[in-house]
Amino acid sequence: MAWSRAKAATACNVLLQSIAEAFYKRQRYLVTNNTQTGAMKPFHLALTLAALCGVATIHAADKPATQPPDVAAPKMDAKTGQPQAAFMQKHEGFLQIAKAGEAQLVFLGDSITAGWGNQKAIWEKAFGQYKPANFGIGGDRTQHVLWRIENGELDGIKPKAFVIMIGTNNSGGDSAEAIAKGVTKIVKTVRQKQPQAKILLLAIFPRGVKPEGKFGPQNEKLKEVNAIICKLDDGKHIFFLDIGKKFVPGNGPIDKEIMPDFLHLTAKGYQIWADAIGSKLAQLMK
Repeated sequence: MAWSRAKAATACNVLLQSIAEAFYKRQRYLVTNNTQTGAMKPFHLALTLAALCGVATIHAADKPATQPPDVAAPKMDAKTGQPQAAFMQKHEGFLQIAKAGEAQLVFLGDSITAGWGNQKAIWEKAFGQYKPANFGIGGDRTQHVLWRIENGELDGIKPKAFVIMIGTNNSGGDSAEAIAKGVTKIVKTVRQKQPQAKILLLAIFPRGVKPEGKFGPQNEKLKEVNAIICKLDDGKHIFFLDIGKKFVPGNGPIDKEIMPDFLHLTAKGYQIWADAIGSKLAQLMK
């Protein structure tokens, strides 16, 4: 039976991602072992297939195939078809932090988590005693975090706890069920690779619609995701915590003093976050 356009595009997209990942791993090996001669030879066939697949995809689909939320994938550059340079640079930096082996508390997430980097005073006061590491990257979706933790970011460290909040960037195109599968896969991967660690799984934060900050369809979808992933709480290793009401009491709209673009946090918002998880985190870090 002939494949549909969507299936053909998806298959090609998966192949391209696999080739990119294999290339990345090979290059890391070569750099680590100071070997450069013949580095590209094993990939001549792969690159040829990638080119053919790219041509086939153009004719096979009306729209580019999307990355499934629960299948590990690097963030790709739409222009080059290769992993985004900024994404890979951040990832490499996190690998070095992991390799140092000092972090006892790790935050995993997207730009909302990455934003802690601009709130160093609050971060240090709230979490400094735990030797924290911030593994947040702007624009990340569940599949991107999953790829990162499957490709070295959990190697070399043995933290006592993780704080995970991810999924809002999936809400524009993925279903609530698919996003929940992605979050679930991340949590299970962390449990598998770091069995000693406790996981504080946060409900995906609320988001609003411009210009007034009222709740919209994406926020409703995120509420559905939270209703699914809250069931991952086992009271032993995984602990779910919904602090959304701390940011937006009642039914909205969202206050610009907390979320100026109705998504990302101000210093006031990060202080609310720190205060909301402080007592629970102290229990998990014992």
